[in-house]
Amino acid sequence: MNRFVLSVLALALVAGGASAQGFPSKTITIVVPLAAGSTADIVSRTFGNELAKAFGQSVVVDNRAGAGGTIAMAQVARAAPDGATLAFISQGTHAFNPALYSKIDYDPVKDFVAVTPIASVSNVMIVHPTDPAKTALDMVARAKAKPGEVNFSSGGAGTSHHISGVLFGQLTGTNIVHVPYRGAPQGILAVMNGEIPLGFFNTPTVISQIKDGKLKALAVTSRTRSPHLPDLPTLDEAGIKGYDMVTWFGFALPAGTPQPIVDRYYAEIVKIAKDPEVRAKMVAQGFDFMEQVSPAAFGEFIKAEIAKWGPIVKASGARAD
Repeated sequence: MNRFVLSVLALALVAGGASAQGFPSKTITIVVPLAAGSTADIVSRTFGNELAKAFGQSVVVDNRAGAGGTIAMAQVARAAPDGATLAFISQGTHAFNPALYSKIDYDPVKDFVAVTPIASVSNVMIVHPTDPAKTALDMVARAKAKPGEVNFSSGGAGTSHHISGVLFGQLTGTNIVHVPYRGAPQGILAVMNGEIPLGFFNTPTVISQIKDGKLKALAVTSRTRSPHLPDLPTLDEAGIKGYDMVTWFGFALPAGTPQPIVDRYYAEIVKIAKDPEVRAKMVAQGFDFMEQVSPAAFGEFIKAEIAKWGPIVKASGARAD
């Protein structure tokens, strides 16, 4: 029996090694849980273009927006672990969703192999340029005067835009109402058009509109000021003490992907992240690079994020079902 078990294990190792040696032998798909034009889409396409050069293979970006990224992540969890499917993951897909949904068709830890984090962004609290609010506390006063009547938009349930509003309501004792849109561009447009009075969106997706005067920014969600909008106070500075929300992004593969393939992805993504042209391009768009830690370290980071945000989301009563 022991010989039989050892033989099976040996065959499995040989098969895994053969699979890794043949990588990449076909088109690579990066599954993105948000719409085209979103922050996730911008990062994925930037890295996808560079991975195509490194691997000598076509890389396509598959935008699977909807249901807070649960559709996209379930697709990756079911994909063959051969390196041909790469997941673009975030705080939303891996830390928020388990607490927001009563049931999701993937396990953020067991169904994935973390590769490495890429970048983080702060969100910006935005209103229409003609809105009378000049500070975040002005909006708090309005929400308290009209409970349940102040709406905020997002790019979908489970996004950082959504949880930013939830955290705002928690810390200020206000009841602001979440209005999810199909994607970040649509949610931002709703604020620009005056359809929705308030939003909390990733810096890269709103920085140009802010600078062009199409949106008015009241504060950033990070604990420290954003280097991209240095004159803008943090929500903590603005009087909402303890507010801190920074969104992170990274890559993961389906569970069972051979370690040599994971290591190859890690090495190539680290190279891309260190490329001066890539860094300059992304920083100019409002991204802050994170340290590209090892797959094992990123996996532990994800577990810590689940432990951190799960209780916060559950305590808020927010649901996405």
